[in-house]
Amino acid sequence: MEKIVKIEDYNPDWVHEFQQERSRIMKVLKNYSLCIEHIGSTSVIGLGAKSILDIMAGVQHLDEVDTFIEPLNSIGYEFVPHKEFPERRFFRKGQWRAGTHHLHIYKFGSEQWVNQLSFRDYLRSHPDVRKQYQELKLSLAQKHPGDIVGYTKAKAPFIQNVIESAR
Repeated sequence: MEKIVKIEDYNPDWVHEFQQERSRIMKVLKNYSLCIEHIGSTSVIGLGAKSILDIMAGVQHLDEVDTFIEPLNSIGYEFVPHKEFPERRFFRKGQWRAGTHHLHIYKFGSEQWVNQLSFRDYLRSHPDVRKQYQELKLSLAQKHPGDIVGYTKAKAPFIQNVIESAR
């Protein structure tokens, strides 16, 4: 089932939801050294978003993520291999193309890790850019209502520019 691209108004519950989910993840992965961050639009106060909670975990070695598959599965996360993103391990909670939580695992301190945090933090501290991103997302959601891949690709140049500005 294709999910309609729908941007919801910012919801302060997203922060609480992240904290609860972070606790669940930490509980099943308690034997590992992890750093867990709230990323994506739901992590930026005042920014509208698709109601998908994006969570990022940093690990010392991506190889260890293979041992996470079973414990994460026990709390509803399905491992989704993406060969096109060799530096990331991805888990989804919810149905295919209609997930409720996305867990992105990167090597802690890697370029991808830093980029995710740079983008989030730049939007948090630059209300003008946050507003531009909000407007872009709303217009792209109208342009690509049933095409999450098209929507995501169309946002990429803006995101890349913000990451470069953050540097």
